[in-house]
Amino acid sequence: MNVFYEESGTFKVGSVLADNMTSLHVEASHGKRSKIKASSVLLRFEVPPLYEFMHQAQQVAAELDTDFLWEYCADSEEFSSHTLAADYFGHTPSPVEVAAIMILLNSAPMYFYRKGQGRYKAAPPEALRAALASQEKKRLEAELHARYKQQLSDFSLPEEFKPHLDDLLYKPNKSTVEWKALESVCTATKLSVPKLLEKCGAIASTHDYHFNLFLREHFPDGTAFDIPDIEFAYVDHDDLPVADVSAFSIDDATTTEIDDAFSVSLLPMGSFRIGIHIAAPALGIAPGSLLDQIAAKRLSTVYLPGQKITMLPEKTIDSYTLSEARLCPALSLYLEVADDFTVTSTYSRIEKIKIIANLRHDALEQQFNENTLRKNLTNYPFAQELSLLWNFSRKMEIQRGKENDANNEKIDYSFFVEQERIIIQERRRGSPIDRVVSELMIFANTEWGKQLADAGIAGIYRSQNSGKVRMSLSPAPHQGLGVAQYAWSSSPMRRYVDLINQRQLIALLTDSTPPYSKDSDDLLISMRDFEQVYGIYNEFQRSMERYWCLRWLIQENIQITGAQVLKENLVKFDRIPLITRVSSLPDLSPGTQVKLEISQIDLLECTLNTKFLHKEHI
Repeated sequence: MNVFYEESGTFKVGSVLADNMTSLHVEASHGKRSKIKASSVLLRFEVPPLYEFMHQAQQVAAELDTDFLWEYCADSEEFSSHTLAADYFGHTPSPVEVAAIMILLNSAPMYFYRKGQGRYKAAPPEALRAALASQEKKRLEAELHARYKQQLSDFSLPEEFKPHLDDLLYKPNKSTVEWKALESVCTATKLSVPKLLEKCGAIASTHDYHFNLFLREHFPDGTAFDIPDIEFAYVDHDDLPVADVSAFSIDDATTTEIDDAFSVSLLPMGSFRIGIHIAAPALGIAPGSLLDQIAAKRLSTVYLPGQKITMLPEKTIDSYTLSEARLCPALSLYLEVADDFTVTSTYSRIEKIKIIANLRHDALEQQFNENTLRKNLTNYPFAQELSLLWNFSRKMEIQRGKENDANNEKIDYSFFVEQERIIIQERRRGSPIDRVVSELMIFANTEWGKQLADAGIAGIYRSQNSGKVRMSLSPAPHQGLGVAQYAWSSSPMRRYVDLINQRQLIALLTDSTPPYSKDSDDLLISMRDFEQVYGIYNEFQRSMERYWCLRWLIQENIQITGAQVLKENLVKFDRIPLITRVSSLPDLSPGTQVKLEISQIDLLECTLNTKFLHKEHI
């Protein structure tokens, strides 16, 4: 006796060696013996021979029409495969025919639901339609997947990918067939998604790839200011007094957010008055207004070579920037200074300031520098005022204990991008221009921080202890600057912290209730958010400067360069602010000049290969 039985969802046949009522010992045609449950047996047969049974049953099953069988059974309740075989073949079915029916029913689970012991039920029409549609969808997806893989493997971008490129690059839906094909080819080629898409011609601009990656994460709604025109309305501030001074600003050539300007007025007995004038957008941007909410979300202007994302809309900046030939609202700090450059008194005012010039670094540095100061040359605009400010700045450095500050010898870099061409210029940080502007800003931020603290008005302070810089709502020393307290207040159009502090200062000067109390949640949230976001923005600026440094190396066809060892295998390139590791660098002392060979610059990954050539002999 032979049996046709089911084991683990698979049909098998075997000859019965022993029948123990509830279980059987069977032997397969290839000799393997098994113990099976009696309930697993679906058919018992003598002929055909065991070794031919499955072959004949599968041949018969291959000739059966699944759709016909489903239509025949569609209106039936649960049915037996034996009954269906008798109806289909029109006679008492042979064991092979019954087995063929079972094989067909079992292989079409969308059409027939298994009920056990050779019984089935036809799937309802709507369920079958849904299952067939799903099957067709999977078939089409499989075809798409195969085609996408082939095209991507040939480094050809499928047309269907084009509308989804941003999502695939920055925020992929990993359930899509496009992503699955892309991921599969990346695994096979050992390429990252951006590198593979670049090879397929999908990334037209490596710069835009990096920039858009940043925007996707931090400006998902775009950089435009979607607010009504009424929010941009400029307040005339006609009630403000006009100061009897003429002020000038000192900024980089590309600066449009001119936050600060200076004036110098001569007084009797060799003394003079310095005015530090800060743009006052806090006079027109009310706390909680739509414009304020946007500024509170952005928290700072984002800078990168060739462009920037401003904290405030251009119309608002135009209203408050300290542009020349205009009367501009300002928060002014006046310093009465003796002839030995000692500050004898200070006072603050809210007023309008006449801006008579916007001086720019590139032009001013040709006239106002160490050489012209040493020779006492005065044949350029504002020479007397700048000379007084220079001497005052040197006195302030001494008072702060920073007269020999090593930072003054460091090099800063300016990036200019013109029609995809990059220009990188070196500037020594401790130039007279830098030292004048920085000392006046340090004085203002220190003094206004002190005034807020003395008046018991909340403010946001920046402190430094043991090299660690942090922000807090309590005044604390800033060791790096050598001051007792420091509250950013000098860039209210570019930093939200400064805008908050300016509001508090205006309340102090007008004897009104400050917008923020010491236990204000808004103040604490703004401080914490700013500290996090400001770090992210600065890191992005550094990464884009690295990108443009690599672009400059390609542009200038630099293959051999000088560099200075910083530590271990870390070096800084000459002429540009590019720092990288050189694995082939021998053990050299920091400060050693070396020559490097450059190769394989990758603008997408922002990497390059460098090879140590030799040590420079100076």
